[in-house]
Amino acid sequence: MTSKPPVSDVDAFSDVILADPIPMHHALREAGPVVHLTRHDVFAFARHEQVHAALVDWQSFQSAAGVGMANFRTEKPWRPPSLLLEADPPRHDAPRRVLQKILSPRALRKLREGWLADAVALVDQVLADGGSEVELDAVSALAEAFPLRVFPDAVGLPEEGREHLLPYGDHLFNTFGPQNDLVAKGQPRAAELSAWTDAQCAREVLAAEGFGADIWAAADRGDITPEQAPLIVRSLLSAGVDTTVHGLSAVLHAFATHPDQWERLRGDNALARVAFDEAVRWESPVQTFFRTTTRDIEIAGHVIPDGHKILMFLGAANRDPRRWGADADRFDLARDPSGHVGFGMGLHQCVGQHVARLEAEALLTALTRRVERLEPAGPARRHLNNTLRAWESLPLRLHLS
Repeated sequence: MTSKPPVSDVDAFSDVILADPIPMHHALREAGPVVHLTRHDVFAFARHEQVHAALVDWQSFQSAAGVGMANFRTEKPWRPPSLLLEADPPRHDAPRRVLQKILSPRALRKLREGWLADAVALVDQVLADGGSEVELDAVSALAEAFPLRVFPDAVGLPEEGREHLLPYGDHLFNTFGPQNDLVAKGQPRAAELSAWTDAQCAREVLAAEGFGADIWAAADRGDITPEQAPLIVRSLLSAGVDTTVHGLSAVLHAFATHPDQWERLRGDNALARVAFDEAVRWESPVQTFFRTTTRDIEIAGHVIPDGHKILMFLGAANRDPRRWGADADRFDLARDPSGHVGFGMGLHQCVGQHVARLEAEALLTALTRRVERLEPAGPARRHLNNTLRAWESLPLRLHLS
């Protein structure tokens, strides 16, 4: 026998909730495995079990209708849908295979030494002439600076215009939510930023070596079509910077507020990647994604109709005590964070996650060489986004060793 799920009129995209979603996450998890959010008429999953199940079951919870609130079954998207995020098999398969090979851990080995050296150079530059203490904004000085130092070069982007990457990504992730003030704020530059991004995907604009050139080479081999190649490059530019920036900000915030864990990392640099994954679990830079049901689906005695939007709270799932235990709200390098859904799960799992982990490893390793401890140096300020959990400013005081 089926029944209606519990309901909530919470606005998950209000400024108050976006600034601090954790109390809402707790309330939704406790309300039940599925909750009807009446304000936007979507069904919410906040427990790890249901979020994980929806992410891996692409046949029942499709991405092709859009991973935002807009339903591509009934609405025309404002931009070309991503062949990685917003396509399901078989359309999704060839682009995924190509990018998975280009961004595999094995392929990234050739970048590792250079990125480690780049991180050392950046940290030395930031800490130069600072005496025994340095105060800085960790967002602009480190979390933004390092990805923008290495990732565009790896893709093969020209120098001019790279400052467009962050505002374009910010607006794109805002549009996954409702048409609120955050979307309106980015709208005046949307056409300009989208046109610049499109232009960077052309073969003749990209460097002869890099991720972009590798994608076009796959088209030459027939692994993908020439029409697919620029769309795959665009997917890299759309999601390859913002999410890493916010992940790095998250891990730096975590260490500043958990000094015992920084000591642990300094004693064992091999924990750098574990630390980044634990920060992605703990802070969840990507907070939400949507799916659309392909049939009537029953969950815990509640039926979700065919064609309805599902709002998956990745951040809530990543702190669900049912999965992570009573200390789920603690950042802890002794924890095994594998199984978190911060990078998604299943065939749509973030294909660039190994790139982000390498960037984090490089930056954290460079910092452990020079920094004995780090601590907050003033009030941190959130950057609000409909999809992302981000810091606008993160003042830190670095005590040098």
